Amino acid sequence: MSRSVLLLRAVNVSGRNRVPMARLRELLTAETELNDVSTYIASGNIICGTPEHPAATCAAVRVAIHDEFGVDTPVIHRTHAQLVSSESAQPFPEGDVKSVHAMFLEGAPSGDAIEALQQRLRDTERIALIGDDLWIDYGAGGVHSTKLTKTVLDRALGVAGTARNLRTTRTLIELTA
Repeated sequence: MSRSVLLLRAVNVSGRNRVPMARLRELLTAETELNDVSTYIASGNIICGTPEHPAATCAAVRVAIHDEFGVDTPVIHRTHAQLVSSESAQPFPEGDVKSVHAMFLEGAPSGDAIEALQQRLRDTERIALIGDDLWIDYGAGGVHSTKLTKTVLDRALGVAGTARNLRTTRTLIELTA
């Protein structure tokens, strides 16, 4: 059976959007078509068998999370093959695994997104769009000193996304293998 990951955005971050992972696993097993459900770290990585209808499943998971926990979060699907392809094409192989992030997008960003974001980069930052994944190297300052905030990214991209550092992305590849 092929495996996938459903990526939740901004859950269990800074004490907001609390979604207990044990209860989430129970909920998704009982109320969605997902099977073989597990989670990785508390920031919203749901490992599961690949759903037959990913878009419908993501919508159902979003509704279930909202109804159970009062949290409205985008749910973004990636298969194991998509994760492998994205990671192998990532353009910053010399970057630090904690500073290089994949921002997995729900779909294609707006046409001028990269140009708009380029104007916000600090000296050591770099970005590249690979398919529906925006790769960001936050460089020496790391994610804490960037001008590429959630609001800036959302506005420029015009589509929801959620980021994982390269270390987490590689772990998700292992867990979906």
